[in-house]
Amino acid sequence: MEDGGVLAARRGVRICVRRAVGAEPAALRRGLAAVLTMLSRAARSTSRTLVPALGSLGSRQKHSLPDLPYDYGALEPHINAQIMQLHHSKHHATYVNNLNAIEEKYLEALEKGDITAQVALQPGLKFNGGGHINHSIFWTNLSPKGGGEPKGELLEAIKRDFGSFEKFKEKLTTVSVGVQGSGWGWLGFNKEQGRLQIAACSNQDPLQGTTGP
Repeated sequence: MEDGGVLAARRGVRICVRRAVGAEPAALRRGLAAVLTMLSRAARSTSRTLVPALGSLGSRQKHSLPDLPYDYGALEPHINAQIMQLHHSKHHATYVNNLNAIEEKYLEALEKGDITAQVALQPGLKFNGGGHINHSIFWTNLSPKGGGEPKGELLEAIKRDFGSFEKFKEKLTTVSVGVQGSGWGWLGFNKEQGRLQIAACSNQDPLQGTTGP
């Protein structure tokens, strides 16, 4: 899948649904209603801020936990404040801290020419880097004032590529529920095919150009 983002979000955003172990479809659908917000504003700056940060390790700055654009309790009753605080200040923060620590070790391995250490650290970089990127995008796709259908160009593209907004929600829910264990359901724009496309990633794998289907 060639990731070009979402049409209505300046081709810089991917809509995602976090699939947690044991999550029920009904809960996922409620979460989807919240996720399908902020489409015109969601994470416009995310790709501009995260991609440079994941660039050259030699001149890197440490990653930091992004502030939420709303209070922890702003999404109630759909997501309560305690869950939001735990997931942001503890869960996401752990990815950030681990990513910084592993990048320091990776830089040391690069300087020493230690290929074995570099290879051994790569899974940790992918897991924690993916967790940081995925959650940073996820937070900006939630809004206390969300709900309802998107409008304009995005809605027209959804109808064109999925038949209707309801069919799109059904497919995204099905794909997300089908992830074994934890993972993500994504809506992205396939630049090569010129259409919106739904894909799933396991664990904290980020959406990439090779992600199917």
